[in-house]
Parts: sequence; structure tokens; C-alpha cells
Amino acid sequence: MNNKVLEKKKALRVKRKKRIRAKISGTTSLPRVSIFRSNKYLSAQAIDDVAGNTLVGLNGKTLKLSANSESAKKLAEAFAEKLKEAKIENIVFDRNGYEFHGVVASFADSLRASGIKF
Repeated sequence: MNNKVLEKKKALRVKRKKRIRAKISGTTSLPRVSIFRSNKYLSAQAIDDVAGNTLVGLNGKTLKLSANSESAKKLAEAFAEKLKEAKIENIVFDRNGYEFHGVVASFADSLRASGIKF
């Protein structure tokens, strides 16, 4: 792809991200779960925006998982277990500017299936 096209795509994602973040915020009792998707890996973290702390974080690289739908389901199940260990059952989901389909949707659906409410 052309370099200008990639810059435009990145700028549009950042614009969507800012628009989403203006509307949602996380607290200790209701943390914001943000997902990051690169070409190789996925990562997710539960964030308390009031205190500026990461409560729970998990990276697909540590679990040797790639960035596909099946790996997203496995990562979400492991992340849900860590959330439950931290006594977090309700969250606010932040798709981080990514479209809600494919890997992001698989991650979210698997989180819901694991008992996390949002």
C-alpha cells in the first residue's frame, strides 16, 4: 500500500479512538477494558482512568497466541479468569478505534460468554 494511504487509515483510527474515549471512562468498580490489535498479537488491559492505573493486563505474546479470531477467544477466556481473580465482573468495553468485527468481536463475544458483563 501507499504510504499516504496508511497514514490516512491511521489518522482515521485515531479520530475514531478519540471520539469513543470522549464518551467512556473507567473506574475501580467499573474498569475500561481496552484492546490493542497489531498484525501479530493482541493485548487487553483493564484500566481505572480515575487513578490512572492498569488493574489487569494480558498480552497474547506471553501466551504465544497470534492475532486471529481463535486466538482472540483463548485470550478473552484467560483475560476473563484474571478479571474474576481481581473480583471484576462488570466492565466498559473500549474497542480502541477498531471496527467491531472479526478479531475484536470474537474477543468481546468470548468475554461475554465467560461471564463478564458489559
